Amino acid sequence: MTEFLSKRVEELRKMSHFISMIILDSESRTDNFPELQNDLILRAARGEGTERSPVWIMRQAGRYLPEYMDVRKKHGFIEKCKNPSLACELTLQPLIRFNLDAAIIFSDILVVPEVLGMRLKETPTGPKFENPLDSPEDIKNLEQEPDVEKKLGFVFKAITLTRHRIRGQCPLIGFSGAPWTLMSYMIEGGSSTSYMKAKRWLFAHPSECHTLLQMLTDVIVKYLIGQVKAGAQLLQVFESNAGSLAPDQFAEFSAPYLKQISEKVKAAISEEELENVPMTVFAKGGSRFLKQITSLGYNVIGVDWSVSAEAARELVGSDVVLQGNLDPAVLYSSKEGIREATTRMLEGFGTQNYIANLGHGLFKDTAIPNVRYFIDSVHEVSQRMNEERLNGED
Repeated sequence: MTEFLSKRVEELRKMSHFISMIILDSESRTDNFPELQNDLILRAARGEGTERSPVWIMRQAGRYLPEYMDVRKKHGFIEKCKNPSLACELTLQPLIRFNLDAAIIFSDILVVPEVLGMRLKETPTGPKFENPLDSPEDIKNLEQEPDVEKKLGFVFKAITLTRHRIRGQCPLIGFSGAPWTLMSYMIEGGSSTSYMKAKRWLFAHPSECHTLLQMLTDVIVKYLIGQVKAGAQLLQVFESNAGSLAPDQFAEFSAPYLKQISEKVKAAISEEELENVPMTVFAKGGSRFLKQITSLGYNVIGVDWSVSAEAARELVGSDVVLQGNLDPAVLYSSKEGIREATTRMLEGFGTQNYIANLGHGLFKDTAIPNVRYFIDSVHEVSQRMNEERLNGED
């Protein structure tokens, strides 16, 4: 009897392993994704009409969620980014709690400089580079022709896996940092309040800056195309440090490279007959550049909380799709305060050609019920406004 049970257990183990292998093989394919159930954000990003405004939140997978903190206790930040299964799990966590209209893959913008030879390390204040660029001579030590597919394959695997496990609930956003933002981190070693080391380079070594910015641009283009091939349905480019640039610096060291990215990614998508995914650019602190940003070729322009919805809409016009821009601190308010601020935002932007979001990422101590109330308020208020508009037209 014991021998029979042992054989049976071994047979079941082998069968379980076989079934697991079949599932893993299925979830690594990009030609069999589940059918999309909610295309609201895709329609909005393309300038098509929507019955209500779509909403997602920057840092929607993050430290305000207890389930995220449970994973954080066991795994470091870099490990979470580079393990496709963990990245998928964290991407999906907010979708279990909230009625969001998009997911964004869990990753970090600093994985891109790693492709060129920068080395990330964990610190109590977040990931930093072990080997920041001290002088333009250090550019020569960077990898000149990196294998993006090989070095960032963990992101592509995470995207494909998530597309399967999201089961068509909503679209999945892929992203990258923008060249200036990544260059500034490479020089500073991490985040900075002033980015004066990086800005010094702009004045002292402009030619070398352009060389590095072009290297980053070339990697970012390949990275974003790889994300589309892996299953990303929208793309966002984060120019997180735009606010540190004067207008002439933005025009020389940021805008041309942002434009290259949109043009080259869209050209590759067309040439390779890939899914025609919308592209968003978010220049934090760059509200004074909004008019210029409209000429960079993106489908959607993200807006931070430093400019009013009315002013942003007036600057770009009613035909441009905008995304944003509630101050994340509003979510510390009461329900009435959140509903009032959300309503003002929707009235300022309008409910068409618009994607609701915060003007920056969620704070780590934001109350979960307030996040839910914000999301629900966007849906409810925008739908009511649309119905009132249609009834008024009748």
